[in-house]
Amino acid sequence: MANASPAGDDTTDPTRPVVVPWQPRSLYVEVSNRCNSLCVHCPRTFHGRHWKRDLTLADFQAVIEQLPELERIVLHGLGEPLLNPQLFEMIALLKARGVYVVFNSNALALSPRLQRRVVESGLDEFRVSFDAATAQTYRTIRGVRGFERAVANVRGLLAYQREQGTTRPRVSLWFVTMRENVRELADFVRLAAAIGAPEVHIQRLVYFGEGLAVEEQSLFRQLAAEEQAQLEEAERVAAAQGVLLSASGGEPPRRSLDGTHADERHPWWACRRPWQLAYITAEGEVLACCFVPFVTGGRWQEHVLGDLRTQSLAEI
Repeated sequence: MANASPAGDDTTDPTRPVVVPWQPRSLYVEVSNRCNSLCVHCPRTFHGRHWKRDLTLADFQAVIEQLPELERIVLHGLGEPLLNPQLFEMIALLKARGVYVVFNSNALALSPRLQRRVVESGLDEFRVSFDAATAQTYRTIRGVRGFERAVANVRGLLAYQREQGTTRPRVSLWFVTMRENVRELADFVRLAAAIGAPEVHIQRLVYFGEGLAVEEQSLFRQLAAEEQAQLEEAERVAAAQGVLLSASGGEPPRRSLDGTHADERHPWWACRRPWQLAYITAEGEVLACCFVPFVTGGRWQEHVLGDLRTQSLAEI
């Protein structure tokens, strides 16, 4: 329901539902709910270890054909996109339509063969989630031994890009900042510089009360002096190494985490996602956005808006 109506509709009856055609231009599609990590800040680790589904190319095509105005798509959710054997066929469909394509990966499956396919696919952005600058912290947060492999794989991807004389896809390293790892942020920026990654992006922790996804780990509006100093050091290192360091919305990390810019009177104004996009799981369920599984913990099934196995996206 919306508060505006198409021209010519009679809106004198305030009880009458007013329907406005809705075409999301941005879409999140979970191409796989399988994963090769066990991150202790991800709801999948606690509530979805039994998941074993990859979205098929046919099902994916059926979804995007319903969205002629699609401009941007994110091909990840609570699984690892590189585990879907049809991922690059999906990217090809999207690039043939001129859609901007991006996804996050842990890079553990990024073999030399897949490094080449990532570069040659036309993918626009490849974001790598690390959350650590050391193998020990990586194991603590991401639940598996794989730090050295992930670093080597990303280094190989960047080297192949240089060989091909291209900067596409745009490669960036991502760091969910929490009390457990904030001391490693400056070293993480140094790591990015060492392997040739041009960008580092930090994210605020979204917590749901399990593992390390707890309020006690959150730094948002709870920065101590030592943590402020860690962020300042990371900013100095980034400036010296020529690495772009930013946070949510392209803001400086300290500004993103201290929260002083947020509108306390109307906090809901900050989020436009329900009006602009949809999130589709590998099972075909539709959610308002990708934050739903995180803020609801193991209860996101209560917030499913519809099921593409039995409904069209327009109906949902």
